[in-house]
Amino acid sequence: MMTRTVDTTQELAAFLRTRRERLDPDDFGLPSRRQARRTPGLRREEVAELAGVSTDYVVRLEQGRGLRPSAHVVEALAQALRLAPDERAYLFNLAQQRPRNAERPATTAAPPLARLVADLSPLPAMLMNHRYDILAWNAEMARLLLDFDTLPPSRRNAMWLCLMHPEIRELYVDRARVVREGIAHLRAAWAAHPEDRALTDLIAELTTRDEEFARLWAERDITVNGRGRKVLRHAAVGEITVHFEVLVPLQDPDQRLVVYRAADEESQSALDRLCAR
Repeated sequence: MMTRTVDTTQELAAFLRTRRERLDPDDFGLPSRRQARRTPGLRREEVAELAGVSTDYVVRLEQGRGLRPSAHVVEALAQALRLAPDERAYLFNLAQQRPRNAERPATTAAPPLARLVADLSPLPAMLMNHRYDILAWNAEMARLLLDFDTLPPSRRNAMWLCLMHPEIRELYVDRARVVREGIAHLRAAWAAHPEDRALTDLIAELTTRDEEFARLWAERDITVNGRGRKVLRHAAVGEITVHFEVLVPLQDPDQRLVVYRAADEESQSALDRLCAR
């Protein structure tokens, strides 16, 4: 019979055992032993050596004796056991630790996501990474916000544009709220990606060049908005109110798909006129 809740200690023990036992010693170039292996996979002492921990520690983990390994130890075990990304995340969850982002932050759009952005037309859509770099967009989003092709790649950043670009600075009716929420999201992303030098450099630049950013950054507000409402004052068609939705793909969790929908008939009519231009 299945238990109603997960016993993380016992599941961690069982998971470590099964992943150790499925490994082929020949893949690790380990020296042969005179004594035949009675069980499949690596021995506990071999995993311990690969992970840089004691054999006794691995034994106690596999026996479910209530240990809670640190994030550093979990990462070492994941590498020693050659876990796939999904398995690594599972191990961190069982250990109740948060993994550091093992992959380099996305700087280009994953091709399937870039195609999806285009396929979402006539809904305005774009793809960003965690630091607000704009990686892909469709024609409707370009007409609504800005022709991003006219910008150098280093300036295709939604936070930088909102603070520094003259057209985008005047675009949002409730600009103060948009900026505050954007900075609160950026602080959450900064904490989750402490080794992202490009993000750190962006924050340093904005703090130095923009008093509003520096003041709000110092308040340490944290917000991660997955959906909401924005009112835009477009120079060509007037005021447009949109609902936005932010979706995170399972296969590319560092990328965010942002989709706008008109909030009312007047806004839809304005979008239709804009896209027909």
